[in-house]
Amino acid sequence: MACLAAALCFGGAACKEQNDSTKGAAADNTARNKVDRDSNTKTPLDQSESSPDIKITAEIRREIMKAENMSTNAQNSKIITDKGVVTLRGPVNSSAEKDKIGALASNVAGVVRVDNQLEIKTP
Repeated sequence: MACLAAALCFGGAACKEQNDSTKGAAADNTARNKVDRDSNTKTPLDQSESSPDIKITAEIRREIMKAENMSTNAQNSKIITDKGVVTLRGPVNSSAEKDKIGALASNVAGVVRVDNQLEIKTP
């Protein structure tokens, strides 16, 4: 509902409500993203441009989106494929989501290995 209010916000009362409810919310991921600066850490920029790798990444994303009860975090996880090796990164809400995404990735044709680096979100 908040998403809809934010999308339709043109400065009226709903806008003020939306702004008040998100006031003070920390949106800074600088500390968490420091790991992406390490040259050994895979990022979306490391996604191979080969047709088979792009197809693998797209199929994994489709499977995640089709799966029931996946959080927005899970649906937005990073999927990086290079020579059939899939790296999964980002926060998920539970160990069940982490395991489910890993299994979905492993079952996609052409996947050689899955490096499941998904992190379980802490409150």
